[in-house]
Amino acid sequence: MTSLWFDTAGGAVAPRPRLSGDLDVDVAIVGAGYTGLWTAYYLRRADPGLRIAIVEAEQAGFGASGRNGGWCSGLLPTPLPKLEKLHGRAAAVAFQQAMIDTVDEVGRVAVAEGIDCHWDKGGTLGLARSAAQWRGARAEAELAASYGFELRLLDRREALERCGATEVHGATWSPHCAALHPLRLARGLASAVERLGATLYEQTRVLEIMPGTVRTEHGTVRAAVVVRATEGYTPGLPGHRRAVVPIYSLMIATEPLPPSFWDTAGLARRETFTDHRRLVIYGQRTADDRLAFGGRGAPYHYGSAVRPSFDSEPSVHLALRNTLVDLFPALADTKLTHAWGGPLGISRDWHPSVGLDRSTGLAWASGYVGDGVAATNLAGRTLADLITGAESDLTALPWVNHRSPRWEPEPLRWLGINTALRAVVALDRWEGRAPS
Repeated sequence: MTSLWFDTAGGAVAPRPRLSGDLDVDVAIVGAGYTGLWTAYYLRRADPGLRIAIVEAEQAGFGASGRNGGWCSGLLPTPLPKLEKLHGRAAAVAFQQAMIDTVDEVGRVAVAEGIDCHWDKGGTLGLARSAAQWRGARAEAELAASYGFELRLLDRREALERCGATEVHGATWSPHCAALHPLRLARGLASAVERLGATLYEQTRVLEIMPGTVRTEHGTVRAAVVVRATEGYTPGLPGHRRAVVPIYSLMIATEPLPPSFWDTAGLARRETFTDHRRLVIYGQRTADDRLAFGGRGAPYHYGSAVRPSFDSEPSVHLALRNTLVDLFPALADTKLTHAWGGPLGISRDWHPSVGLDRSTGLAWASGYVGDGVAATNLAGRTLADLITGAESDLTALPWVNHRSPRWEPEPLRWLGINTALRAVVALDRWEGRAPS
């Protein structure tokens, strides 16, 4: 079954030509997801004379960029207290503020480039549906306030006015999130990058990245700077097996739902929504009045394997349906039209990173932990400044040139990750954060 986003973005499109021989450019970008596309976009804006080639194994937006939950969010994957401990309070606050500002930057570019990605900035709701979740919601709101950021705590009545889910004790609400159609954004951004003069080669699988060189199945690209923008697919590159782990996040989507459902369910501003359990769930009301809903829970596959067959995990898709019905019982007999999934990249310390090693010309951005729709834009702008040598507030952010430790070798990696997954599920159930 294909993704909702694929079917509502016009379905299949003809691939762009593959690389046909060797090529010399100024900047070679590996991967035509959001990171690679945003990097090319801002580089050409900064210096229209740069020769930029993007090489992509499939088509633009094929990976997580075209399959995600459609949250353009100011969320940071690394908690603020951890960032403060590592980098200092001022740096942590600056990083969070940059992420918040990035949400509006994505919306600005979508308008400027005429990208119809169903952008709607309704904020995000974190429902509290048990006593433990309510304690977590209050603590989260207090933590945000202690750093000077807005995260409103809603009582039960206020929360239900926004989202008519079951068992609601209250909620947190942040204004810093927009719902969007992720594949429409990726495809629109790819077209914008081409209009600016960068060249995109699709169906061109990269075999190896080296200083000054990208070796592909169809030729070699030579460049002063090589950008690795491969996120969850990074372990497939030589020398990067343990850089990040690909963890699968899966999604389902309903048929379009009638006004009678939305009269109770709410989400009138297309607020994205989750709850305060530990095992992440996420949802949005789509522009055509469906519910697109996803979550973690799929097992990590031995050896950081990534395969198309892993996009479907029937037991996890069933659990997502059960969770959705638990939230909205009126959906019990509703048809699911789509079920899909894909890998995202997680660094060993859950700390995203963007950087440029000037001694080798190798640049990278990675480790978004599923919060990459906005973070990739910030990464692209930061990489553009690093590559062009522009000193800015962005190049001083604490993720610049951060080096995460490598993941453990197998079988320790497989045992550790899957054991932790089972522990999180069990703890959610024990605390009443999730249904048994």
